[in-house]
Amino acid sequence: MEDCCDFIQWLGADMSIKILMCLDNPTDLVRATAVSSSWRHFVVENGLSKNLCIRMFPEISSVSHVIEVNDRIEPLRVNGHESSMERSCLEREHRVYAFLARGFTSFMRKDCILEAIVASSTDNYPQESIHNTLQPGDRVDQRASYWSSEGEVDPAVPETLVYKLVANLCVITEIHIHPFQAYFQFGFPIYAAKAVRFRLGHLKPAYEFEDDLKDEPSPALRFISENVVWTYTSPSFPMAQENRLQKFKLPEPALCIGGILQVELLGRVQKQEMDEKYYICVSHVQVVGRPLSPAFDVDIIDPSGKCTLKYYPNAEYCCSPINSEGEASNSPSRFRSFTASIRGWEQMIFNTLLGRGVVVGNDDSDDEIAGIAYRVANNN
Repeated sequence: MEDCCDFIQWLGADMSIKILMCLDNPTDLVRATAVSSSWRHFVVENGLSKNLCIRMFPEISSVSHVIEVNDRIEPLRVNGHESSMERSCLEREHRVYAFLARGFTSFMRKDCILEAIVASSTDNYPQESIHNTLQPGDRVDQRASYWSSEGEVDPAVPETLVYKLVANLCVITEIHIHPFQAYFQFGFPIYAAKAVRFRLGHLKPAYEFEDDLKDEPSPALRFISENVVWTYTSPSFPMAQENRLQKFKLPEPALCIGGILQVELLGRVQKQEMDEKYYICVSHVQVVGRPLSPAFDVDIIDPSGKCTLKYYPNAEYCCSPINSEGEASNSPSRFRSFTASIRGWEQMIFNTLLGRGVVVGNDDSDDEIAGIAYRVANNN
């Protein structure tokens, strides 16, 4: 490319950054790095892949630095002035954030709850434990399966359910809640809340949930109050007094850094006839989203939420595509095709332009980009 036709050199850095940051797809940013070595240097040195990630999810601004975790230690190659430590760090950040941006745009999704931690109250423990909400349906082995709060005279008293997600980095799109209908009580009352709200957050550094803490509501709730930092709070959603799985879609996908979810159940509707107290009961909770593990993880390094982003280039991506109903597909042929597409992207694009690693996701234009990368690699 002649200098007179290179708008980066003609317009200058500031205007060129504004133009390139209009790209909202990581695939397009890869295309830009394939244009020429000068364009690649410009994208890397100005951290455009990181800026793209921050624009998609501002929570990424809490990442203080990134680490690539390899199975083997490779010596740093020094190739003159351009291979300084600073240049090496910029290359690593560009590579990691490019993969992360691909993960953000992946169409993979699954139930992201790993385990139930604690409920703010439980009426009859363990028969009506929060752990029952992990099972779909309201009956397990011919018995009722649900969580029930303690009864309250005041219908305004809220309740909370706290869960651990499957990964420390999850993109959450919606939460599903199934209120419980007491089919064994007169009139078959439904014990739904008036409204629900959701919080996402992380534990302060050096803290973790002890197993014996999860079965003790008062100590667990005190631990959460003192040691969990909530970084996202959703709007309140009205809950219908209906016996069905109710889906609450977030206004925008939310990035959870730290893997802690709190479901806030706001207000009570149904009074129990035998004691004239208000209860909230839930049979099932499901969190729909995209876990970014095992390729990515984070370590929280200070209470404010500053963290280290860890990337595992050799990790195997473990999720399969979703079908039309939104559930994971079990088709071996689709999975093999998906895996082959990933490896094609990895080998032809990122091995050439960004380095080694595992890509999260797929794109219809991968073959086109692979061809670009191949031509650039063979012409340089």
